[in-house]
Amino acid sequence: MKKVLSMLVFCLLIPLWSQAATVSQGELEAAVQKLLQERPDLVLEVLRRNSEQVLEIAQEGANLRRKHNLEAQWQEDQKKPKKVRLEERPVLGNPDARVKVVAFSDFSCHYCAQAAKNVEELRKEYGDDVAFVFKHLPLDEKGPGGVASAYFVAIALQSEPKAWEFYKAMYDNRDQLLAEGEPFIKKTAQGLGLDMKKLQKDLQGKRVREILAQDQEDGQKLGVEGTPYFLVNNLVVRGAIPLDLFRSAVEMAKKG
Repeated sequence: MKKVLSMLVFCLLIPLWSQAATVSQGELEAAVQKLLQERPDLVLEVLRRNSEQVLEIAQEGANLRRKHNLEAQWQEDQKKPKKVRLEERPVLGNPDARVKVVAFSDFSCHYCAQAAKNVEELRKEYGDDVAFVFKHLPLDEKGPGGVASAYFVAIALQSEPKAWEFYKAMYDNRDQLLAEGEPFIKKTAQGLGLDMKKLQKDLQGKRVREILAQDQEDGQKLGVEGTPYFLVNNLVVRGAIPLDLFRSAVEMAKKG
């Protein structure tokens, strides 16, 4: 913003410099104010010529305000412990990590797919300091997202590493998931070399239903209104926020 204002003032002061070699600070301010009142078109012209830079600065300002608002919210979040059930949920990364990112998400959700990329980047950056747990909150339990969630849970009962391969395949091929539904889901599971008879049995079993129901209950208790929704330890992150803001949550959680 300072750069744009400097250019603006430079343009506005050209007429003044032609009249006097030096002016006092008070005279300068008065002259600029007078010129702005008499020639507001000059301001608009400078803004038009630097529109891209102005937009970038405006975005930076909006991001900074959002960061300050989030940090204030996170300070309050730290005072309120949040408990969710994580038993029999696979953990991606170090189970003893200082920061645990818990997602309430939906395989069919576009913004969830975007946020999944940010989580992957954070895990690369922080290594053993950040672990990830996926909880299921599909918008349509009988739609592709809901079916994929059931498969993920059933696969995890058989092999946690293969459950994470499945997780990645669902988000990497979200368009195919939405277009083909369960045939694509089943084909992906088969490609992981799973025991398909056991998988089909687990899909119909009580434990898969219980885990999915618990995730729904936990989401309701937290007041989750949309996906993605994250707990970064006790800090709440709503939506697919930019990576730098997500990183700020991790940093605050580390300091705890």
